[in-house]
Parts: sequence; structure tokens; C-alpha cells
Amino acid sequence: MTQEPTPFNLTGPLPRGVAILEASAGTGKTFTIAALAVRYVAAGHPLEDLLIVTFTRMATGELRERVRDRLVSAERILDEHLTHGTEPPQDDDIAMLLIIGATKEQIATTRDRLRTAVADFDAATITTTHGFCLEALGSLGFTGDVAPDTTFVEDVGDLIDEVVDDLYVRRFHWDPNRALGPQEARAITTAAIANPADALEPRNARPDTYAAMRVRLAQAARQELERRKRLGSVMTYDDLLTRLDATLRDPDSGETVAQRLRDRYKVVLVDEFQDTDPVQWSIMHRAFDHEDGTLVLIGDPKQAIYAFRGADVYAYLNAARTATNRQTLGTNYRSDQQLISAYDQLFQGSQLGHPDIVYRDVEAVEANRGSRLRGAPVGEALRLRVVDRRSGVVPLTPKGFASVAGTRAHIAHDVAGQVVALLESGAEIETRAPDGSPTGTRTVRPGDLAVLVRRNRDAAAIRAQLDARGVPAVLAGAGSVFDADASRDWLRLLEALERPSSSPRARAVALTVFLGWPADRIAAATDEDWETVHRRMHAWAHVLRERGVASLVETITTQERLPERMLAVTDGERALTDLRHVGQLLHRASTDEHLGIAALTAWLRKRIAEAARDADEERSRRLESDAAAVQVLTIHRSKGLEFPIVFYPDLWEPSWISREAEPVFFHDPDNQDRRTIDVGLDGSSYAAHRRQHERETRGEDLRLAYVALTRAQHQAVVWWAGSWASQDAPLSRLLFSRDPGGAIAPAGQGVPSDEDVLQRLADLAAGCPGCVSVETSTVSAPARWGAETVEHGELAAARFARGIDRTWRRTSYSNITAATSHGDAGAGGPAAAASEPEADGALLTDEPAETLDLPAVPAVPLADMPGGVHVGTLVHDLLERTDFTADPLPDELRARLAEAQARRAVDVGPPDVFVDGLATALRTPFDGVTLTAIARHDRLDELEFEMPLVGGATPTGVLTPGAIGRVLREHLPADDPLRAYAERLADPDLRAALRGYLTGSIDLVFRLPGPRPRYGIADYKTNRLAAFDADALREEMYASHYALQGLLYTVALHRYLRWRVPDHDPATDLAGVHYLFLRGMTGEPGAGVFSWHPPGDLVVALSDVLDRGASS
Repeated sequence: MTQEPTPFNLTGPLPRGVAILEASAGTGKTFTIAALAVRYVAAGHPLEDLLIVTFTRMATGELRERVRDRLVSAERILDEHLTHGTEPPQDDDIAMLLIIGATKEQIATTRDRLRTAVADFDAATITTTHGFCLEALGSLGFTGDVAPDTTFVEDVGDLIDEVVDDLYVRRFHWDPNRALGPQEARAITTAAIANPADALEPRNARPDTYAAMRVRLAQAARQELERRKRLGSVMTYDDLLTRLDATLRDPDSGETVAQRLRDRYKVVLVDEFQDTDPVQWSIMHRAFDHEDGTLVLIGDPKQAIYAFRGADVYAYLNAARTATNRQTLGTNYRSDQQLISAYDQLFQGSQLGHPDIVYRDVEAVEANRGSRLRGAPVGEALRLRVVDRRSGVVPLTPKGFASVAGTRAHIAHDVAGQVVALLESGAEIETRAPDGSPTGTRTVRPGDLAVLVRRNRDAAAIRAQLDARGVPAVLAGAGSVFDADASRDWLRLLEALERPSSSPRARAVALTVFLGWPADRIAAATDEDWETVHRRMHAWAHVLRERGVASLVETITTQERLPERMLAVTDGERALTDLRHVGQLLHRASTDEHLGIAALTAWLRKRIAEAARDADEERSRRLESDAAAVQVLTIHRSKGLEFPIVFYPDLWEPSWISREAEPVFFHDPDNQDRRTIDVGLDGSSYAAHRRQHERETRGEDLRLAYVALTRAQHQAVVWWAGSWASQDAPLSRLLFSRDPGGAIAPAGQGVPSDEDVLQRLADLAAGCPGCVSVETSTVSAPARWGAETVEHGELAAARFARGIDRTWRRTSYSNITAATSHGDAGAGGPAAAASEPEADGALLTDEPAETLDLPAVPAVPLADMPGGVHVGTLVHDLLERTDFTADPLPDELRARLAEAQARRAVDVGPPDVFVDGLATALRTPFDGVTLTAIARHDRLDELEFEMPLVGGATPTGVLTPGAIGRVLREHLPADDPLRAYAERLADPDLRAALRGYLTGSIDLVFRLPGPRPRYGIADYKTNRLAAFDADALREEMYASHYALQGLLYTVALHRYLRWRVPDHDPATDLAGVHYLFLRGMTGEPGAGVFSWHPPGDLVVALSDVLDRGASS
């Protein structure tokens, strides 16, 4: 067991080293992090020294807002104290700390630090774990194991299916006995792939056993998926974690990388740390567990309930054991003291699934010491309603236990009755001002109530009962939208659009909400009616093919008057919300994956099949209304939320544990508690591991009950019923299966009698007078809530009253120069030939669709290489994938050429001539370097950038090419080869005004090693020119506006390095921009290469102009 923590004082010494702050529900984790951020800034840490990490995008937004608000508030209080002598608020401990006892000079210094932090808040790194890893790997550049062309995806389910099917067929296609069925294989491989860091068991199975075969299959699936992801340049966001962890573990570069991260972030604050996993803890530990740094981990292990998503509370416990400082947050800001005291009686130091996860008593903040709920039918904070089997309110099994189905139905009915009774009672809740002072009371409303359930299907039953009583209720994120009726209606529609002349499919879609035919209309429909349906299906299929899902939704909505028809029926708002939600997901899938009707139908069919295990936030059912209504949601969904009054209809039921032979997850005490998956599915070790899995599941059950109960602010209403399974439920084990030391057995010792339950609950109530009410659940008449009808005003269309900035756009170098002619004169005459400007967002291919018939120069190896866009694209692709330092280089080029030709065959002429010509180009020296000297770790290929122009999203001025020309004239010396290009920027065909964002892709950024590394740009050109001497290349730089391209790319690299290289100076850090005209690179020094070194002051000045804008 770890050492007992001490209470944390927010105004005490700032945490140093590795510190664990163990919270409890309602003790203000986010508040504490925001306050600590203010204190670290006030102590002298610039805001950019801080890294603040949490685990969800939603939590990141809230945390970012909280931190900024605290910084603004603290700065304002200190400024008012200095300016007007205003005393700080007595309830603001941080402001009091910063002012009391400090001199005016000290307060002014602190205020200035806070003011700077507010001004520079956009530079604050407040992000998710995945966001931090992405930024870290990106900042490592050449060291990070992320290719520039990597595509990030949320889900690789299709690729996993492909891997599993291929491995299964490869292994078992010849085996008539098939010792492993396809579903069993899929379960094993999916479990292994979804948890790549987990150990696999049985490790020591004999090679010729089925158990060993299953382990090999799981290992092969992991390796094959990783291989295919790398081959396809695809990563999931979880891959970011494993890649950064691997980088930090690397024996050669790991410590260097860790030191760079420590240099970047001096203070790291991690919120919700109980939801971490071993990989995330490994990253934080290796990067920031250092004597010179501060790593503060804030979490509540009692709220660790996301094992099914890969969270691992054992990682938190391991971190706690290594921490040099372990403290607790002991003040509850959420709940009334009566409710907290009742929970103290119920939990009494219980161990919630592990000896180091212990319930700790907390105290309500002083303002909440009294009850804020007044006039309720039952005044006690914790109400325990017992379904007494002796009363006959529920059916019993032959053995005398409460029927599960009958009990669920009875309790749903009772919940609705208790809600109506509370709403009809006129009960009031005390209201508070922002500073916590009382302002009066208000009547309890439906929006003050929540019902927390375990399963989504139970939420629907509760909602139906509330609806029947006239109580407005909404399902908050109750499961995947793909499990809703709307998804099945969409599937029937897509199937009909796939075959619009099919009679069975037309009849099926007629029954959906899209057409809304009742059964009697279908039975009486004539051939003419069905012909009308078929014509409609053909028309809608045409809309879908030509304009996409979004247009289809709007077409159907208008033609079929969906809102009017659906909102007129019970639960119509819910159904319409789901229908539109599925439509949005279908639209995204069809556009992102370029799916036709058949593929989109298959995609939806698969999503529906997987809905039960779909945990994606974007696919969770949305709230159908923002009206004041009872919220019905699962306990998992409720985490982080709070409600004045909460009802708990199913804490008498335990979590269901499958008895099927399937992979089991457990922590191996013989392997340092490492999380492990047993895929053996049989044998003595599997049985032992299954028992350990069940113990851990029952432990999480206790934590689930803790999370549920601590959502309530004023009152919690809990039901108990004596079914056979109740003995293993968390409520039963808390009451009857706890030893004096607080350990709770993973299984109950039998179902207690209702008489024993009532006596035990009475004892509980006696231990906390006035806090606990013990009641008997009875059958009541189904009364309705007599709420006043809410009047709604007339709807009016919104008016568009703002102007549109038509100069704002996302543009590129090629877009800026698109209207100019390549045949125009440069400084001294026309270029001999043209290259086609590249398309936005594409590789710079520089090739015309039709090449000119120019005489070849015998000394030029690539003179006879065919032209065209496809050749240019292939060359860029090949060079991006080539290791320039490979020996022999021609063999490397041949291998990359074969791969490129396999993807798309392109005529490059004789392959050997093509390969030899490229090898010669790569060996051609320029500016003191050759490409063959640049190793993989010293280059970035196709570096994409998105650079704000004149304020970016919020334009601050205007920019014209002429203004760029003026900067060139001011900063280029008279002998610079491109000085005259400044006049070229007056070309009226160049885009007149620019603002928004400039996007581009730099072919190659290379690093030249040295005491202070230098960074250069190379751009590959495959243009046909009449000659490749210096004058001809200079003319092409003028005529094709490559000078402008080089300038823009140099500024982009300058800004990139400014964030990543300490004390960056473009005069010393930049190694120029080099245009490599590959056809002219003959091996002679400088042949076919135009090298240009824009002065450092020019780069800085141009960056400023691009940022603030200027006209010519």
C-alpha cells in the first residue's frame, strides 16, 4: 500500500517534482488546476512554460476557459488594488495570497506577469493527451516517427476487418476442422489490436496447442495492422501515444527527446489522471519525472470507470507510488453536507476494488453546510426505497427472488411517480449569486432532475414512464445513434435507392419515417401508388449520386414535410434528431471515403451491427431538446456532471459478466500488475485469469456506484430489490460484504432477506440522524404532472445583415499566379518553354499537359524523359520515398520506381536511363551540398504549411503583391540576381488583394549539420527548358514567379523554425532556397540548380508584411 496522503492547501508551497493530488467527487479538480496555473505564472513561469493536459476535447475547452478566466480575474484584482487600493475579495484565496504581505513592487511584478499571460494566452498549451503527443512529435521534426503525408483517422475498423479476414483465411483455408471459428478469431484479434500495449497470455503454452496458436494469431494481427498502416501512411490518434512512447524509450535519442520536452515545458499539470493508461503514464514519466521539473497529476481513482475504453487505474496507482508528494483535496463544493454525511455512513472508508483506492471523508464548503432543498415530500438527503418482496408489488421467481424484468418495470413506474410527487409538492431550491451568496429560492423544475441508469435500454423505459405522466424528459447520449430506429430507417432507404425498381424495397421504405405510410395504406396501395414510390426512389437516388447525402436530406425534408409530420407524434423530436444525426454521419462518410450508394449502404449496415460496442463521442445520440426536462442518461455518461436531485433505479443490479469463452482482461500480479489479455480461452491459467477479471470488474462496479451517487447536489433517491443477482450488486456488497478494514468481497454471500435489508438500512439512518430516509416502494396510481403550458412565440426567419469579405480566402502560390502567362518576359526576355502551374493542394509537378518538341541536349541525362503532369507527379513521389544515402543509389531508385509504377503506371522512357539520370541529379553538387549527403533524419519531405495572411481568421488589413515588391526593393542588394523581380510583382494579372490563409507544400526541407544546424529548401522541377545555364534558369525564375514561391516558402520555414529553434536567426539558420531543374542536373557543380539566399532582414520584413498587411 502507498503512504497516506496529506491535505492539500492551495495557498501553500507550490508542488515540485512529481506530485499526486488525489481528488474526490465535487472537490474541484478543474478549479484547482486553474488556480495552480495562476500561481505558477505569478511565481515567474511564462505561460508557455506550462503544459496542461486532460483526456477529452470537451474537457479541454472547459479547462482552457477556466484557466483564462482565473488569469483575467487575478490580474484585474491586482490592478485594482494597485490603482485604487481596492481590497481583494475575501473568498479569493489566490488573490489574497498574492496581495497580503507583498510590497507594491512585488504586486506590480505579479500583475505584469499575469497581464502578459492573458495577452499571450493563445500560446498556452492546454490540450488532450493526443494533442500533446501530436504537437510533441511534430516539434521533434526529423526525430519524430510521423511522416508528413500521414493521414489521421478516428477509426480503422475496416482495415482491422481486412487484416483479421486475411490472417484467418491464410491460416485456416486448408484446415477442414478449423479449430478456431471466424467469430472467435475476430474476438481474439480485435482485443489484441485495440490494446496494443497489453501483454498476451498464455505466454508459456506449448507451441502445438490451440492456446499457443491463438497467441500467435493475436501477435500476427498486431504486426500486420501496424505494417499496413505504415504502408498506407495512416495513423490513429492512439498511434501518436505509442510512437512518442517508443521515441522516448529509444536508447540513442530518447533522453535527448525527453530533455527537449523538459526544456519546452517546465510545469506539467494533468487532469483526470485516473483515466490514464500505461502508455500515457510512461510518456509523462519519461519526459517530465525529473529533478528539475514539476509534474502534477490530479485525479480521483474512485472515479476510474472506463476500463472498457482502455483506461487503466493501475497506471494511476503506479504513478502514486513513484510520487514524491501525495496530497488530497478535502473540500466538496458540489453537495450539501447532509448528503455527504449520508455517504460517509454508507461507504465508511471502503476499498473500491483495490486496497489503495479508498473512500475518504470530505466536508462541504461552508456555504453548503445546510440543506439547499426545501419543502420536498421527503426532506432527508439520501432516500433508500426498498422493493419489499413480501408486499406483492413485484412478481417472484420459484425460489422467492424478485423477478428482474418485473422489478425493473415496477421501479420505472415508481421513479415516474416520485418525480411527479416532487414536482407537484412545490419544493424549492436555494439560488446563489456567482460569489456563492444566497439570492432566494425557486421552485423545483424538471430540468433539476436526472435519472441515472446502467444500460441504454433502461433509459428508454424510464423515459416512456415519464412521458406517460406528462413529465418532459430527454435521453442524454443514451448509446450510439446507430442503435436507434433512425439508422434502420436510413438503411432501408439506402437499400431502396440502391435498387429503386425493387418492389420489396419500395414497400420497406414506405414503412419508414421518410414516407410514413401506415400498414393499412400499404395493404390498400394500388399499382399507381407503387409506381409513384418507384419514381420518387429514382429521383432521390439521382440526388444522392449527383449532390450527396446533405442534399438528399434537404430534398426529402422539403418534399415529405418531415418536421411537421414527425413532430406531431410522440417522441417525434427524438426521432427527428436521430434522423438528421445519422444523415450527417452518412454525409461525412460518403465525402471522406468517396462512397457510392452500394458502399455507403454497406458502411451503414456495418455501423449498425457494431452499435452495441460503439463508444465514439460523435456517434452518441444527441440531446433532442434544450428545453427544461428530466435528463435520463447512463452513469458513464454522467461522469463530470452534477444535478440537484438524482434518481437511481438500478444500483441493486450488478454489472453483467459474460460466461462465454472469450478474451479476458486482467492485471497480472506475477508481472508487476501489467494489464494482460488471456486469449487462450481454456486451461487452468485461463480460469484463474477469468476469476481475476471478475474481481476487477466487481471492483469497478463499486466505483461506478460511487460516481453515480456523487452526481447529486441536494438529494439522491436509491432503489433496492432482492433479485438473485442482487447479492453481487455494489449496494448489497457495501451493506453486507465489507470487512472491518474496509475491504469489500467481489461476490456476495447470498441475497439478504428484505427484513435484514430494512434493519441494516435503519442502522445506517441511525448513524446519521436526519440524513437518511428508509422507505418502502409501493404501487401508486399513475398521476400526471399538471404543469402550466408553455407559450411559444411566432417563429421568424433570421435576417442576413453583414457584408462578405470577398478578398478573404484560403490561397496558395499557384492560385496567386494562376492568371499570369508563363510566356511573359522576365528581366531579360522570354523563357524558352513553359511549365504548367500546379493545382492548389497538389504536388508541384510543373509539367504541361502537352510538352513542346524541343531539341535534346546530349549532355543532359534526362533530356529525353517524357513530359506531362503524370511524369512530374511520379518524380516527386519517387524522390519523397527515396533514401538519398542508399548505396548503391540506382538500386534504391529502381525499387522506389517499381513501387510507384505499381500504384500508377507512367511512361518515363527507358527505366535504366531514367534511374541513371535521377541518380546523376541527386549526386550533382549545389551550394556546397549534394542530396546524397542528406540522411533521412535530416530531411522533411512535402512539408505542408498553413500560414495566416493579414490576421488569418480575423483580417487586420490588406496585402498586395506590390507590397511584397516594395520589401524586395528595400532589402535586396543591387547585385542580387532576383532584385529586378520586384518590378515583376506589379503584374496586373497577379491577384490584387490577399488575406486569409496561405497554404503550400515544400518539396524538401533539409538540415545541414554543424555546431548550429542550418535549414534549406529544395524544390524539384521537371520543366523542359532550351538551356539550363544560369541565365536561362534566372529567366525561368522570373517568368514562372518561382521567386515569389521561394520567398513565401522561406517565410513559412522561418516561422516554423521560430517556434522550434531557440534564438532563431534567419541570417544564420537558413541555408537558402534551391530550385532543382532535374533535367539539367548533369553532375557538374551547380548544373541545373538555381540557388538563392534571401537576406535574413528580408525574410523578417516579409514575414511582418504578410502578418500585418500593406498595399503597394
